[in-house]
Amino acid sequence: MSEAPTTVIDDLELYIGIYRQMRLIRGFEDLVQSLFLRGEVYGTTHLYSGQEAVATGVASLLEERDRVAATYRGHGHALALGVDPQALLDEMLGRATGINGGRAGSMNVNSPADRLIGSFGIVGGSIAAATGAALALQRTTGGVAVAYFGDGAMNQGYVFECLNFAQVMKLPLLLVCENNRYGEYTPYETVTAGEIRGRPESMDVPAETVDGMSVWTVRDGAARALAHVRAGDGPAFVEALTYRYVGHSRSDPGAYRPEGELDEWKARDPIVLLRSRLEDEGADRSALDRLEQDVSDELERMRERGLAAPFPSALTSAEFKD
Repeated sequence: MSEAPTTVIDDLELYIGIYRQMRLIRGFEDLVQSLFLRGEVYGTTHLYSGQEAVATGVASLLEERDRVAATYRGHGHALALGVDPQALLDEMLGRATGINGGRAGSMNVNSPADRLIGSFGIVGGSIAAATGAALALQRTTGGVAVAYFGDGAMNQGYVFECLNFAQVMKLPLLLVCENNRYGEYTPYETVTAGEIRGRPESMDVPAETVDGMSVWTVRDGAARALAHVRAGDGPAFVEALTYRYVGHSRSDPGAYRPEGELDEWKARDPIVLLRSRLEDEGADRSALDRLEQDVSDELERMRERGLAAPFPSALTSAEFKD
């Protein structure tokens, strides 16, 4: 895991745009959590706070012909791809104006128009979906299918089936393991033998472990992986070492974490790291302050509009069959 910058930021505006995305994702998750605690968000929620560098770093390298399969912790993936944040929030609130008409909830959002083929509540389900998408893309547009998944998915049997199939068929598949150290409430090292990247490497799938708290390091690793995939050489694997700042879901306080662990990871907050790097590279501090205020104001407007939006009407039996 790299602690120091490995590359020069040669496109300051690109990274300022990424910084805005990361701020939006963090603020969006804070807003969702506050609304959930008020009883405005139904079902459950799995927040992406702390992992923003992974989704934004990878998404910044994707093309229009690519497709993405996300996890149930997928709000960040959706926003990084450009899903309308208002429509996404309305979906969390179960409103008719939601991206899926208010019926998908937090875990099952999809937006094909934004390249998001689905968010999957089944652990590792994104890998199977992306493998199928990669097969279709190989035969049609030639894009890349990306699967996001957590460290817990690496102990699911069908993950190995998909890895094997993708390598044998040389499918255009990028596998991004967001290793946030916990599978629900269990530290990954207590249930996972060996190194995670050793699993794909055993099938000759190139794999790399990167610092998932550093967006430029994520971009570096993802760029190398995508170059391999786009060259037609089959799948590639990136393990991003990251950390979720909140519990697994709902009101989980994360009491199972060792004392001080959360503070250690927050000391390397991906948003703080990027802002510091932007300032070092010459970005105007007052402009960044205005950007942050703009995001905050946008989220407040979203909250007001979302709570005022109508709920979907009940489906008739005929509509349900359709």
